[in-house]
Formats: sequence, structure tokens, C-alpha cells
Amino acid sequence: MRDALMRLLEPPIEALDYELVDIEFAQAGRGGVLRIFIDRRASEAGLSVTVEDCARASHAVSQVLEAEDPIKGHYTLEVSSPGFDRILRKREHFERFLGERIFAQMKLPVEGRRRFVGVLKSIADGSIVIEVDGLEHSLPLEGIQKARLRPD
Repeated sequence: MRDALMRLLEPPIEALDYELVDIEFAQAGRGGVLRIFIDRRASEAGLSVTVEDCARASHAVSQVLEAEDPIKGHYTLEVSSPGFDRILRKREHFERFLGERIFAQMKLPVEGRRRFVGVLKSIADGSIVIEVDGLEHSLPLEGIQKARLRPD
């Protein structure tokens, strides 16, 4: 369902000049909570997402959800910024945060481990290079299960 919602909601969010970072849907009691995380585009990296930005995105997303009705039953919609530990999901995300400290969990072990926490050094040939304790590890983007910023 997550991927279908991403495909459905990315166009109206991008039309407002925001980036759809992630979506979470959590069942809660008789309903659920649909959380949508938006951010400014990389060209506006120094600007924070405001309450007004979230309200604009919420309005646009609500119209699409009402028309398409992809989630049956009652749920609450929440739109917010991705926070200080934002998810990294696309190559562009990794490019934007070169030099930052990240966490990456692999689908399958690389060099005998699945979890890496270190500084994102580079991106090339479909892989990222992360420096962990002075050693560089090359991790294929396709093999990353999840990744996020990991501020100290």
C-alpha cells in the first residue's frame, strides 16, 4: 500500500514544489493514521518546512485522497517535516547529504554486516561509500533496505 500511496501522492506534492520524503500508515483503534513527510526541494535546502507548508500539502493531498479513496475506513491525515533523522530513499537524497553522518541497513550482509553508521563520503556507479571507524565501505543503493540521517 505504501508504494501505491507514494505514486498517488507524489505528483500533487511536487506540484506545490515540495518533495515527498516518506509515508507511514499505522492502524490505531477503529481507524488509522496516515503520516506524510514533506521537505523543501534540494535547491531550497536552507529553508525549513513551515506549518503553512504542511497545511498547503495537507489540503492538496486531502483532495486526491477523497477523489481516489485508496484507504478504506476512517483515518487521520498528518503532514509534517521529515525531522532531523530524515529518511534517505533516493539517490538524490544521498547526493544532497554528502558529508553527513548516516545510518544504512542492508537487505543482505555486505562485508559480513548489515548495519552501518558513519559519514557518507561519495556516490558513484550505483553505490554509496560510507566511512565507519576510519574504514570505507561501498554499499549498493539497490541493496539498502533503509537509510536515514544520523546526527550525533
